[in-house]
Amino acid sequence: MAVCVGLIGTGIGASLSPALHEAEGSHHHLGLTYTLFDTGSPADLERLLDEAERAGFAGVNITHPFKQQVIKHLDDLSPNARAIGAVNTVVFKNGRRYGHNTDAYGFAESFRFQLDGAATGHVVQLGAGGAGAACGHALRGLGVERLTIVDPDPGRGGELADRLGAAHVREAGPELLTDADGLVNTSPIGMHHHPGIPLPAESLHRGLWVVDIVYMPVETELLRAARSAGLRAIGGTAMCAFQAAAAFELFTGRTPDIARMLRNLSHLLERGNADRDHH
Repeated sequence: MAVCVGLIGTGIGASLSPALHEAEGSHHHLGLTYTLFDTGSPADLERLLDEAERAGFAGVNITHPFKQQVIKHLDDLSPNARAIGAVNTVVFKNGRRYGHNTDAYGFAESFRFQLDGAATGHVVQLGAGGAGAACGHALRGLGVERLTIVDPDPGRGGELADRLGAAHVREAGPELLTDADGLVNTSPIGMHHHPGIPLPAESLHRGLWVVDIVYMPVETELLRAARSAGLRAIGGTAMCAFQAAAAFELFTGRTPDIARMLRNLSHLLERGNADRDHH
């Protein structure tokens, strides 16, 4: 059984999704191929969806910056995707396009897996894009009482804050984290293409936990600063594996081995780091 799936996004040439999905597919004896569609143009989004559907793809993943833009090109949304207002997985079935969101599940599962028991009274989240919408939704599901969204775009940040019953500020001032239990970075700052740290390292106080959903590089500047201050801090590797496993099941109808996908992703990231160190 041959299964074709793919990923539409910008700057995705180094994505590990093809290796991750194809390896899991081989364990299920599926001839699974995973194709990257790298584009910066919103006009290409509809064309690429049309091409993939016509070519008989089972579906495609959607990443930055199209997780919200893709919705207008779909026929139906899962309740989760509708509540979040962002889609990262599109399934083609019987001539219709179904939008799903596996990011919220991925975030919640990785949090339970690595930060079980962490305080959730007040959490500050950086970013209100597609990934931010999913993580904010997941944080509410994890029992966060007070949520503050930081995003420079008043429309986007304000809308997400309204939907989640959260506060919105346009920038993280030095006092913002003083009474926070946790900090979540869903902004692109820290990725290979957007290096840096999204807020001053000195604002990370003792007792704060930190999640950076970036997984390439494995250790961002934010994570390095948090760990050197002795804080509980996790990166985006587990979230990536959990959301990929959920997408794999939507595409193939097969139940993936999440522990195997986590191990596989860790190996791929280690190999990528080793390759970079040799260049």
